[in-house]
Amino acid sequence: MMDPNSDASESQTQITAVEPQQQQQTQQIGKYGTVLEAAFVDPAYQWPSPEGVGKNAIELQASINIMTDDNDSVKTTESQKKRMTIPENPANGKQGKKTRWWNCCGRSGGDSAILGLAEYEKAKRSALQERKIHYAAKKSRAREQRMKNRYNRVPEGILIYRLDTATQTISLMSETHDQTDTETLVRDITLVSARPSPDKSRRGMLLKGFVEDNLDANANAGEDREETRGDKTLKEITMVACEQRTAIAWLEAIDLMLANKQRMGVSFKKSQKSNGWSNKNLTGQELDQIEGQYLNLASYSNKLIRANKGSNKKSSGSAAGMYYSIENNKDEHKDEQQIFEEEALESIAKRRAVIKDSWDFYRMICSLLRDRRKYSEVFRKLQLDPVYPYLHSMTGLNDPGDAGYVNTDKEVIQKDFDRYQQMTRTQVAEDLNKQAEAALPSLVEICKALAGSLGMEEVGIGPIKETQSALKKAEKKYDGDLLKITDFCRALLVVKDLPSLLALLELARDSFGPLIRRVKLSSLKSDHSPLPGGFRHCIINVELKGHICEIQVHLWPMWLVCGVDGFRHYRHCVEYNTDSFENAFDALEGLDRKTMAELIVMAEEAVAETPLESLEWFQEKFILDYFAEIGLFMKHGIYVWAEITLRTLVRLRTESPDVGPNHHETFLLYTYLEQVLRTIGDHKEAQEIQSRIKNHELRLESEKADAEKSMWEMVMAAPTEAIDMIMDPNKKEREEEERRRKEVKASKKQWRTIRKERFSFLDASSNNSVSESPTSSAVSLGGIGSVTTAGFGRGEEKKVDADV
Repeated sequence: MMDPNSDASESQTQITAVEPQQQQQTQQIGKYGTVLEAAFVDPAYQWPSPEGVGKNAIELQASINIMTDDNDSVKTTESQKKRMTIPENPANGKQGKKTRWWNCCGRSGGDSAILGLAEYEKAKRSALQERKIHYAAKKSRAREQRMKNRYNRVPEGILIYRLDTATQTISLMSETHDQTDTETLVRDITLVSARPSPDKSRRGMLLKGFVEDNLDANANAGEDREETRGDKTLKEITMVACEQRTAIAWLEAIDLMLANKQRMGVSFKKSQKSNGWSNKNLTGQELDQIEGQYLNLASYSNKLIRANKGSNKKSSGSAAGMYYSIENNKDEHKDEQQIFEEEALESIAKRRAVIKDSWDFYRMICSLLRDRRKYSEVFRKLQLDPVYPYLHSMTGLNDPGDAGYVNTDKEVIQKDFDRYQQMTRTQVAEDLNKQAEAALPSLVEICKALAGSLGMEEVGIGPIKETQSALKKAEKKYDGDLLKITDFCRALLVVKDLPSLLALLELARDSFGPLIRRVKLSSLKSDHSPLPGGFRHCIINVELKGHICEIQVHLWPMWLVCGVDGFRHYRHCVEYNTDSFENAFDALEGLDRKTMAELIVMAEEAVAETPLESLEWFQEKFILDYFAEIGLFMKHGIYVWAEITLRTLVRLRTESPDVGPNHHETFLLYTYLEQVLRTIGDHKEAQEIQSRIKNHELRLESEKADAEKSMWEMVMAAPTEAIDMIMDPNKKEREEEERRRKEVKASKKQWRTIRKERFSFLDASSNNSVSESPTSSAVSLGGIGSVTTAGFGRGEEKKVDADV
């Protein structure tokens, strides 16, 4: 996976940057850091709140109180105005009457005039300094007033807490409610450790730290009292956020904070526990930079989420989201901070764009591998069809087999005219394009005739391949040979099932056999590899008006996986070589911890409108988002939330009528859940899940055995055949060959039965009765003609017929 750090190193900006002369003081606790504020659930209330509760709480906030004291006033008082007023310049005091230049100094008072100017300059500097101090303090007081009044009235059931990474504290900012349990309420805690809570909502945090020991003794029964510090006791508390992204951002910030030994100071070293970031052995300055960059991104992402939710009708928890904020905690004036934020905003946006591209790429890999597993499952079921062994035994025409994507030895090529020797490659491509346009009407007639006879599920005529696309394909796939491109003129047919495919092959052979140049069946055979991405189909190349065209024949169950987007799936799988690994989470290998944390921010942005506890079984887009996030949690070491998400997805897949408990996707989730459980030490349940997975694999093998058994029963219907099989030499190769022969024979019998029931018109086609029987539904191709010779599959068919 591409490293997001590669293109954005210059755009990264830290929010906690300090001046060079200030860097020596960074070891002082509480000097630098970040302030985060967010809404948490009051344990005495339900969340999400019932519809309508707290909806208008923001509009009911109290107004700002106007203070009159100079030190607290938001407005400018008269005394402050007086101190900030610049006195009149004495040099301008007597300019009412103009004087000659040689008389100005003589009439200005000499030394007294100079003294007056000195006092004026001093008073001017004092006034300007008073203005600077006043406006800075005014903005600070106004901000404090807004913060005070912001939390005067919050929705019922919400408590606003502030995390200050400079002091390692979490403090309650809002007032309590009527039902709040004030005896167990934690107002301040100095953090020592933090970890995710096993809460099913994935919004909980287990925090350990020093809390004021003013709670009732009975209420504290059973709680840890490992250590005390003055009037504070070490306790573990649970806090549940209103938004799941709040818990994620806060835990990451706390993790960074506790790893920063320079900021924490000596007093915290003994109580600090190992965490993900502390294992990286980074310096305090490096951790400060990472914290600033991460929280900048989290804050920016949150603002985008809130802006997008403003237009949505369903905005559960929107009131709580109003209180989510991340702010800088630095000793700088507001004016300087504003300038810094404006300069940093562009770099933050660039960084987010890079991380967003990385998230989109990783999610696409998860999607491609998911669809590849779907194709594999569809093909597994197709092999259970009674007629599949017969199809597997057929021999194609000029079939390259497992030649792969790059096939420089392709046998079927366009005609090489003498005029091409005098043409450029672009001119040759244009000439082939014109030939394709001339052949297109004939190809349309063939497809119409086949569709009319067999009743296709889908029929499509593709656009003529453009010149530039042909040049790119030739360079990439055929070593620049344009004549090996046989899909300038192309069409697709989607047949219902395997018997329909067999009928189409027979109808094509008997109707326009001499025009057929290639029949590629190899990708539909179990002993051959599929196309990149897992797709399998049949290709028929026909020569029409001197130009080779292509008909792609798709099976409906395969087509349902991606539909018309199947080609895009194939192209992406070729481009990113997705067949080189089985696990989508392997795409995260090599990424650093900071990038992983930032990708989780993007994942939360993607699922913001659908929290995990609100996810439904039919929301495929968000199910894929959460599945991709599971990989990030596992790689980042947040196994608790990976487990919670996996259990939710297993439940949703089990509830889905299109998936169910025995589906391959459900058991893929079980596989990851087993890994997570073993990592966190729950070996008992992991063993139970492993047994369930093994039973599922045995069940799949049993299905295959039952399908083979049913065909063998057809073969064993005659007693003489049973005796012959008993008397057969006991050689494995001979037994396997005989088994295949009998299997194909049974499959051919099954095909004959289906052919008679569903495709009886094929007999008329094979007897050249197309023009003689007006009631026949066989293919009539007008000027193309109707023929009976076969170009493929004859040898194997004759062999099978001899046994029937």
